[in-house]
Amino acid sequence: MRPPSIQIQSVEHAFGSRGWHCELLAGRNVVRAVFEAHHTRVDLHAQAFPELNALAVVAEAPLEPDDERRPILLELLARANKQLTLGGFEFDLDRQWLVFRITNLFEREKFDPDIIASMVHCAVAELDRLVPAATLIARCPDEDLDDLDPAALLERDELWPQLPDEVD
Repeated sequence: MRPPSIQIQSVEHAFGSRGWHCELLAGRNVVRAVFEAHHTRVDLHAQAFPELNALAVVAEAPLEPDDERRPILLELLARANKQLTLGGFEFDLDRQWLVFRITNLFEREKFDPDIIASMVHCAVAELDRLVPAATLIARCPDEDLDDLDPAALLERDELWPQLPDEVD
């Protein structure tokens, strides 16, 4: 078994310095973590690609839309992706999981911990932001399917978590 790369060690250190529990997968350049976000539990993994000095952070949550609702969900993801500058949403059709992925290339072998933290925050927040709308689609009663508008769901502010300065 090969030892962890410098890159994944820097990821593990960045998590630890912020008090985030993570697990290094033996023999792989991957750490796993779980975050309790506002709307959902987020499974997250960060994978280093030493040959590229790259890091991919992937946040996931289960979602099981049926065959009728899946196209509406995929439209929601496509519309959400149009609004993004960094990262992107995906839907893992095989596992039925909602996914947000963000990747960065680093100049040095030892990754900057602030950039790692920003990537993690972004992945968790973006996935958590979309879960309520995706869940509404997955649970929509059959008689209301024709009225579902993915673009309008993205505009519904009450589905978004409040920012800390907005909380009473």
